[in-house]
Amino acid sequence: MRVLVSPDKFKGTLTAPQAASALGAGVRRALPDADVRLLPVADGGEGTVDALLAAGGVRRTAWVRDPLGRPVTVDWAEVDGAAVIELAAASGLRHVRPDDSTAVAADTYGTGQLIRQVLDAGLRHIVLGLGGSASTDGGTGILRALGTRFLDAAGEPIAPGGGALARLASVDLGRLDGRLAQTKVTLCCDVRSPLLGPAGAAAVFAPQKGASTASVATLEHGLSRLAATLRAATGRDAAALDWGGAAGGCAGGLHAVLGATFAPGFDLLADLVGLDRHLAWADLVLVGEGSLDSQSLAGKAPIALSVRAARLGVPVVAVAGRVDVDATPLRELGILAALGAVDVAGSVKAALADPARWTQAAAERVLGMRIGDRLRDNPAGVSRQPWA
Repeated sequence: MRVLVSPDKFKGTLTAPQAASALGAGVRRALPDADVRLLPVADGGEGTVDALLAAGGVRRTAWVRDPLGRPVTVDWAEVDGAAVIELAAASGLRHVRPDDSTAVAADTYGTGQLIRQVLDAGLRHIVLGLGGSASTDGGTGILRALGTRFLDAAGEPIAPGGGALARLASVDLGRLDGRLAQTKVTLCCDVRSPLLGPAGAAAVFAPQKGASTASVATLEHGLSRLAATLRAATGRDAAALDWGGAAGGCAGGLHAVLGATFAPGFDLLADLVGLDRHLAWADLVLVGEGSLDSQSLAGKAPIALSVRAARLGVPVVAVAGRVDVDATPLRELGILAALGAVDVAGSVKAALADPARWTQAAAERVLGMRIGDRLRDNPAGVSRQPWA
């Protein structure tokens, strides 16, 4: 049996490559004669670069600024002439201790520095994975690093960060890096969010970054000023996009100034790693993530992969840190069986104490009891419960 092991990250415990290694070990214990292929995947957010490096991308490294201006080193991947970078690498929430002051002061300048280094390397297709950002600056930090000037009513540059956007009066694009005119910028993530309003970048996500109620209102006003100013300067309306609020409004700002386009993260990354070719090889696919739950059903990586596999007639089973969804919707989306590491470990505490061990054990359990014969003989009858 040929088994393709393609998990996303187990957020907070295992990277996608680490999860793939643990799951692969479980497969080999359960099916010693299996031909096992590891292909970690991602949804365009954090973990995207790790997945592409594991799939054969070339690692590149850069020194840039973090969300508060401190030096940090980040990796990016070169894949088939494209540069794949993560906003979270330089500008992510993981670099700060979130509170009200960081929520309004954090910016994305370091990601702009990274883009500039990609341009210096001669690449003209940039795939920017969104998600995990520390700021709500509408991408102004990125654009400042690339030459854009954001000015107040007196014609002076405003301060970095989303909190200063309320003072924005005009934008000067005259010094924007000319190489961007020949550069394709593709934004990807697994969620859509408008720039403004009750479902927008400030209202929904700024509190998660430490913003107080008053600061949320300030950030919302600033993003509104940014959208109006950029619309006047470029003719593109960041507030009209259903995805313009992604990563603290970066998606909207980069679309307005650079003409950046949006693509569902998983689909774009799947094409970069040649997923369909690997699925055509496989007899069985093992997917996974930290929590397989109702949010997963909206199209996160394991579900999106399962749907692709189902189109090719390849059966899928899943292992997650925990499984919190019924069997019926899983089957409808192509997953024939699922098991959580928590179920095997006996408790959340035990599973978190050694996530690789219990992830491996869950894979071994769910693939036990002659799964190959069961899937071939009666795939629709495979249940969500472990076969022990």
